[in-house]
Amino acid sequence: IKMTEENNGNSTMEAVQSLIKKKDNIEEQIKAYYDVLEDQGVGMEGPLVDAEGFPRADVNVYQIRTARHSISCLQNDHKAIMVEIEEALHRLHAREKAKRDQDQAESMEQEVTLPSPFARVDAVSQGSPACQAGLRVNDEIIAFGSVNTRTFQNLQNIASVVQHSEGKPLSVTVIRNGQKTQMGLTPQQWSGRGLLGCNIVPIQKL
Repeated sequence: IKMTEENNGNSTMEAVQSLIKKKDNIEEQIKAYYDVLEDQGVGMEGPLVDAEGFPRADVNVYQIRTARHSISCLQNDHKAIMVEIEEALHRLHAREKAKRDQDQAESMEQEVTLPSPFARVDAVSQGSPACQAGLRVNDEIIAFGSVNTRTFQNLQNIASVVQHSEGKPLSVTVIRNGQKTQMGLTPQQWSGRGLLGCNIVPIQKL
């Protein structure tokens, strides 16, 4: 569907460019015919007969009549093509707006699907299990093993999961830069304190 939409967008843009090219050609032709009239010194309204009603001998009457007729026809063509251009531009803008609205709706949908984090990482020790798993400071936790946004009550929940999972990989899901990131974290003894080597603080719910 997206490809079809893009092709439609491109074809509308090409149609507008093609119409503008035609408009420019019509304007050039009109100018050329006006130049003919200017050379003859008569313009669109100047009389082609003398005071006695005879065709003027000082101008090319046939050439002037042809130029005037051509200008009238071309001006009608010009009006029609301007209407076409306006309609094509309107279609193009409507399509672009629809695409923008769709993109906006999709990005809003994406934001809505992210669960609210319940805790945040505010320190990670070098060489610790948390560091090796890829946890970073300011990661916002939405799942830590069996603890998630719905079941989290306090940090004791996480401590309990960690104690029961020593040596076993835990699935941890965080929000980082607006994106969900999942990693495996194995609580275990290391050279520093605790089994994780990171500090987690609860996020106050409004």
